[in-house]
Amino acid sequence: MIPDEVVEQVRDAADIVQIVGEYVNLKRSGTDFRGPCPFHQGTHRNFSVSPRKRMYYCFVCHEGGDVFRFLQKRLGVEWPSAVKMVGEKSGIEVREIDSRREGPDPREPLWEVNATAAAYFQKILWDDPLGAQARDYLAQRDITKETAEQFGIGFAPREIGLLRTYMATLGFDEERQIAAGLLVSGEEGSEPRPRFRGRLMFPILDAMGRNVGFGGRILGSGEPKYLNSPESAAFSKGRTLYGLNWAKNDIRREDHVLVVEGYFDVVRLINAGFTTVVAPMGTALTDQQSAALRKLTKNIFLLYDSDKAGLQATFRSGDELLRQGASVRIVTLPDGEDPDTFVKKNGAAALTARMRDAIDVFERKIQLLERAGMFAELHKKRRALDRLLPTIRAASDQIMRDLYLARASEVSGVAREVLEREWTGRAPRESSDPAPAPSAPRISPAARVRRGERRAQHSERGSSAERELIRAMLFNRARVVQIAEKLDVESFRTPGYRHIYRALIALGPDSTIEQVSANLDEDAIETIQEILAEGAFQIDQERTISDSFATLRARDLDLRAAELDRIIPLASGAKKDELIAEKDAIRRELKATGRNYFKKFRRTGAR
Repeated sequence: MIPDEVVEQVRDAADIVQIVGEYVNLKRSGTDFRGPCPFHQGTHRNFSVSPRKRMYYCFVCHEGGDVFRFLQKRLGVEWPSAVKMVGEKSGIEVREIDSRREGPDPREPLWEVNATAAAYFQKILWDDPLGAQARDYLAQRDITKETAEQFGIGFAPREIGLLRTYMATLGFDEERQIAAGLLVSGEEGSEPRPRFRGRLMFPILDAMGRNVGFGGRILGSGEPKYLNSPESAAFSKGRTLYGLNWAKNDIRREDHVLVVEGYFDVVRLINAGFTTVVAPMGTALTDQQSAALRKLTKNIFLLYDSDKAGLQATFRSGDELLRQGASVRIVTLPDGEDPDTFVKKNGAAALTARMRDAIDVFERKIQLLERAGMFAELHKKRRALDRLLPTIRAASDQIMRDLYLARASEVSGVAREVLEREWTGRAPRESSDPAPAPSAPRISPAARVRRGERRAQHSERGSSAERELIRAMLFNRARVVQIAEKLDVESFRTPGYRHIYRALIALGPDSTIEQVSANLDEDAIETIQEILAEGAFQIDQERTISDSFATLRARDLDLRAAELDRIIPLASGAKKDELIAEKDAIRRELKATGRNYFKKFRRTGAR
């Protein structure tokens, strides 16, 4: 078999016009290409190939499909051979996996237990008195049973032992349920408890349609309002987009995607006929999610809630998408509305009209600043430009960046040359020396004496990964929220980095270096100064950040395994079996993520 991920990679890389053009005389017609149909031996140009949609179609015999299907039909080859042929033409090596030799995917046990749990939650929702409250809640939101079943929505009962007992009768032990995040290990001597209790459950599927986790919405009061499955070998919150499994083909075909904030928004909009809708697991899009969308289309509409948090997430997501080279437009709703309530009240046509009126993300930011009077006074104008510059820096498309600079100059009255110097971080000077890094407050000579001691502390396991995450946030403040969503303060074990991380989170993405440094001790300030002097990433910053997360996770697992090695000999009976099972689960997770043991982290392309 060929892994689904490889098939998607080959499909994305293939030039369907070039491949089909080897067998059909194609000529450009607008944005598509036309030629005589090779399947019904046509003589007129009724056969169309769309590079945008990555599809072909004949308007006479109605034969159509993707590049793989074309080769299957034209040459009579089997599907795996067609994928290999396209891969060869696209420069991608395609290998079939011999499942007998390679063994099953290590994530399969987690997909299986999640799928079984999803079916159980649906059964509770519709067939059990315990689901009455959830059924009433769906009815209040005008979600029919048919719609709920389409998305696999269920209900997790509040009772502690029901899920565990049911799953055990089907052969799923506690260890696998804990690994999938369905159960949470209890305190010493207590039984595992369900992670989701009294929550409406949304199964989360990956792009291939596999059950990787859940999102649970609490019914009634309580926090958090939404609770996701924990990070596991199967589920990564920052890499997953809710609804992508349903939307990906239509996103390619329609060449646009609509990004909304939550599960109910996706459900409502798909039910209303919008088939290119996805939602992140948090509020703002991560770099991995943005990259996944950019592979499918360049045209991205952001439709977040109109409150303050929604606007902040909108612009964080917009900047991340601009870094990926996307064209980002903002769909605006009336105050107090979200996509779910807006479509429920006004219908699909009203939202379509709003999408037609969508404006560029940079223009939307200017619009809000103008309404707030930020260009009316000099001191406010400075603050307004501070909010515009990150978006200018984020734009990887040089033409859009040029347009943004021109627009910012126009609206602010500041000369374009001045804005360019501010954007690049250069001060006016005659020499061509490289621009210096952002400056941190100066420190006393006494603090420098302790530099050797601090560097020795930084050599501890995982501290380099902590340092690279701090670097990411110092040079790109928009990453503060992205990283904070994945790591709490205690995940930073090196005290100096932990203090800096706490300050960055507390002050938010709009803070300056001076503000971050204001309440730090001299050691922490010098650490910031050292990182700024070293400079930003040299090679593959996304991989460096991803490796940093993985390294810290591996460190935590490694430390827990070492602790288990100390206490297992002292335990006995069922408790000893439980600890051994936990250690085995840790070993499997490390193996599944390709880290069988803790590896010292090295920064990609470090100076």
